[in-house]
Amino acid sequence: MKFVKFWLPVFIWCAVIFFLSSMPNLTTNLEFWDTILRKIAHITEYFILTFLLYRAFKGTFALSSVSLIFWPVLLSFIYAISDEIHQRFIPTRSGNLGDVLIDFLGIFSFCLLLKYRKSLLN
Repeated sequence: MKFVKFWLPVFIWCAVIFFLSSMPNLTTNLEFWDTILRKIAHITEYFILTFLLYRAFKGTFALSSVSLIFWPVLLSFIYAISDEIHQRFIPTRSGNLGDVLIDFLGIFSFCLLLKYRKSLLN
């Protein structure tokens, strides 16, 4: 039951990211806003993924505080890379390194929030 509680949200969120990446036309028809909204979506998707992975690791494994950050960051980053590779096979989409870096902003933002929150508690 613990596995389902902590890991099912991770798998569901990965499926949501995969589904959105599979859509050939995600546009607002407003070029400027389309770019801004896409970049915000990338950051948000990977912030949430890193949070869910952190929660899953914390809830199911006894890890050091370094490992508790390392594994969610690594897995989120690998998923970001695989997502961009996946997009290369979708018509009208293209995977690029820039989006991986923007995804990493979401991952890094979660780490900053976690550090900031922990520093407030100490």
